[in-house]
Amino acid sequence: MGTYKTDKSWHGIKQAVFAGRADPDAAAVEVKIPAAWGAVAADALAGILPDRGALDIALAAQAWIAPVAARAETAGISSELGAQLHALLAARRGSPNANVWQNKLPGQPGFVFNLNAFVDEAGVFDITGLGAAVRLAVTALTLGTPSAHRLNIGFTDLNLFLAGLGVDYDSTAAWDIAVMVTAFIGAQADIASAKLLARGAAPGYPVTAAALPADCVVPGLKTATLAAQQEALAAGTRRHEALLGFAEAPEVEALLGAEVRNFAPALSPLTGEGQLSLWARARLAAQGLSAEAALVKMLGGESLFAPIRPAAHVAMHDALEPLVAAMPARPAAPMPARRQSNREALPARRSGYTQKASVGGHKLFISTGEYGNGRLGEIFIALHKEGSAFRGLMDAFAIAVSLGLQHGVNLEDYVEAFTFTRFGPAGAVEGDPAVPQATSMIDYVFRNLAVNYLGQTNLAPATPEASDTVGDGAADRAPLLPLDLPAPAPRERRKNLKLVSNA
Repeated sequence: MGTYKTDKSWHGIKQAVFAGRADPDAAAVEVKIPAAWGAVAADALAGILPDRGALDIALAAQAWIAPVAARAETAGISSELGAQLHALLAARRGSPNANVWQNKLPGQPGFVFNLNAFVDEAGVFDITGLGAAVRLAVTALTLGTPSAHRLNIGFTDLNLFLAGLGVDYDSTAAWDIAVMVTAFIGAQADIASAKLLARGAAPGYPVTAAALPADCVVPGLKTATLAAQQEALAAGTRRHEALLGFAEAPEVEALLGAEVRNFAPALSPLTGEGQLSLWARARLAAQGLSAEAALVKMLGGESLFAPIRPAAHVAMHDALEPLVAAMPARPAAPMPARRQSNREALPARRSGYTQKASVGGHKLFISTGEYGNGRLGEIFIALHKEGSAFRGLMDAFAIAVSLGLQHGVNLEDYVEAFTFTRFGPAGAVEGDPAVPQATSMIDYVFRNLAVNYLGQTNLAPATPEASDTVGDGAADRAPLLPLDLPAPAPRERRKNLKLVSNA
């Protein structure tokens, strides 16, 4: 990488060259970034700016900052805007979206802020610094894309921000903090947009103030938000139609060091490398626990990192949606708890039998599995030369019947339901003297099971019909008398009697 003059914001920051990949299958490129940012940030920058032979973050940033800074100086807005944008990125406080990095116009420009970069070592949240950064971002995006009337200003890694405050994600306090931070960013964006209205030809859009929670545990945040809303309302009209949005920007968020995207919760206290995540460390620190003390508590059975309910993510989304114009898709509603199954497992070693037979010239095999007392627990039906679709359906049918048997469904119910089912192949049965005829393969299967497990040898004989007459055969046209069927033969028809008159 060549030698060039960089903004002083990058001076004094130790740099390192990583092999960055836009995706795991892409070729590696040299990426020069601050050493502390690590390989994940290198991959992120490679994803933001693909198809580059080598990347230097200071030079890449200068490519989109320089035109904006030049326009700001020409318009008399600020001569320091470029340096301020470099400083914002070098501190990992904020970054524009990929469209801005790639100088793709037109496009909906956006900016993402890492809330945790505004928290100092003492845990103090730099509210004033965040407000200034938001106004800077709105100004830069407007100068870069003057025709854009909608911006996507958002934040990332709310999960870590809440953990550092010792606030549970799944709590009213967490939702109030998220709403207050969003309202503050929105009010600051309104202020910047209103100041830019006089410089442009936009017709202007009325400024509104979002409703605020009754309380917020972040010191000074509610007071600052109310003051910003009052200043924005005093301006009356802003340049942009919409300002807040959580755009799809995973690479940008990774470049800023975010562990968890936008306002989503963390799914695990461990990183992909098996290390304790930043948010887990922050949660322990907020509780005054060292890693050793936390381990002792966990070995004692105490849960320090209870899993977040899916409903908590939905609640956070719903809390922010009234304030934000562009929201990600609403998380799927949590599924109801699965009802406890009473399935009786079969023994690992089981008895049974395999019957080979032919129905209408089509071969099949029936295999059974039994419980220790000889009760039927599963069946398998293997076809010889049928098509794959028919075989697959028969396999699925056998599995469904087996699950029913293992959950307590009586075999008699299956025999009642599936004997006399009519579809081809049907006809004479060969290989099983107990069942001479069958109206279908399923009819044969349950006749066979009825004989071997229920001792039912008096089932009504099967009378196969040609496949093109199914549903219109003589047996279907013959009416049933209003008499009870003789037990235990199911659904036996009175074929020798016909109803002549009901008078």
